[in-house]
Amino acid sequence: MTTGRSMTRRTFVGQTAAAAAIPLLATASTPAAAEAESKAAAEVPVGRKLRIGVVGLGGRGSWIANLFKQHPGYEIAAAVDYFEDTANAVGGRLGVPEDKRFSGLSGYKRALDSGVDALVLKGIPYFYPEQAAAAIDAGCHVYMAKPFAVDVPSVFAMQALAKKATQKKLCLLVDYQLPTDPANQEAKQRIGADALGGLAHIYSGGTCGPLPDPPVGPTIENLFRRAWYSHVSLSGDLLLLYDIHIIDGVTWVIGKRAVAASGHSRIVRPDPHGDRTDCGGFVFELADGTCWTHSNQLLQNNAVMYNLEADLMGLKATAHIAYSGKVFIRGGPKHYSGETSKGIYADGAKANIAEFYRCVTEGDFDNPTPHRSVDGHLTAILGREAAARKTRLTMDELIKENKKLEVDLRGLKT
Repeated sequence: MTTGRSMTRRTFVGQTAAAAAIPLLATASTPAAAEAESKAAAEVPVGRKLRIGVVGLGGRGSWIANLFKQHPGYEIAAAVDYFEDTANAVGGRLGVPEDKRFSGLSGYKRALDSGVDALVLKGIPYFYPEQAAAAIDAGCHVYMAKPFAVDVPSVFAMQALAKKATQKKLCLLVDYQLPTDPANQEAKQRIGADALGGLAHIYSGGTCGPLPDPPVGPTIENLFRRAWYSHVSLSGDLLLLYDIHIIDGVTWVIGKRAVAASGHSRIVRPDPHGDRTDCGGFVFELADGTCWTHSNQLLQNNAVMYNLEADLMGLKATAHIAYSGKVFIRGGPKHYSGETSKGIYADGAKANIAEFYRCVTEGDFDNPTPHRSVDGHLTAILGREAAARKTRLTMDELIKENKKLEVDLRGLKT
């Protein structure tokens, strides 16, 4: 049995998935009809502070809220968290009035009704499509974390939503940090100018430490304090939860998504309660035959290996991109001795916060990040599903299957 809220999500992704299944790396467009809709958009003149509502005030959510507060172009006008105590505690620290602190599953709706210009989504990815759709319908801009979806229907729904945002003259930005880094930008530019002499193989990986994995209670409420990480339907599993940083980095550089994948993943942590995997190996195939090998793990085992990095190996040179550490291109006609990328986690978020403000105030509504996200998200979901089934799976098969992930929301506070 599902609740009315989960039905709302199913209806939303179902209605938009078919219309959104358009070619990869599609660009947003603004038809003539958008002129009539523009009055509903939250267009903000240069110099005016954007009134934002922050949804999800846990660890990263409260940290991001502080970064927004430090930017002179924003006013935090609403604070939203499922838990009332968190909304009040963090909202108080942010200077949000008591009557603009909202809780429960529908807290984001009350924030929209309060008159904000934009929503900042930093909660649980499962809910992002519904929350972002409500914001766009209300004429609000959206700044959101990744992953922005956990299944195929939701990915295409978000792609359609990005097009709708452009038509309504609204900004929809996905907060990726790696592409904001100058060293990674330089590597991408040189790769685009044939620095590799043709791409042969890609190797990428991601490692990180353990996350909470408590038993599920009478409802799933107890999972909403970080433990949602350990449940595939809430987080999307490790490839989307964490590895998406470097998977997006690769698709950003090469401009392609995988067309097939195979692999193996497993749960090895003792007494697991959630279904999130702990480690895995994946082989992605690109349309031109390029092999892309990826590995990941989420264990506290002192491993020394790739930490959100990728080697793009060509016929003449090899490029190394990274979320942290040295970025370079070794050999070939466009050798790049490189630089060490530092502080991407914070600097990238600050850059995106500034870019969001620029896009809103300057009327730049192309919304490239959600459109690009389609390729990275579909690639990650393809790897997740292929590894879970221990078989080779094509992207066409994955999209045709159009499998939804559902969550039982019974008993939760609305």
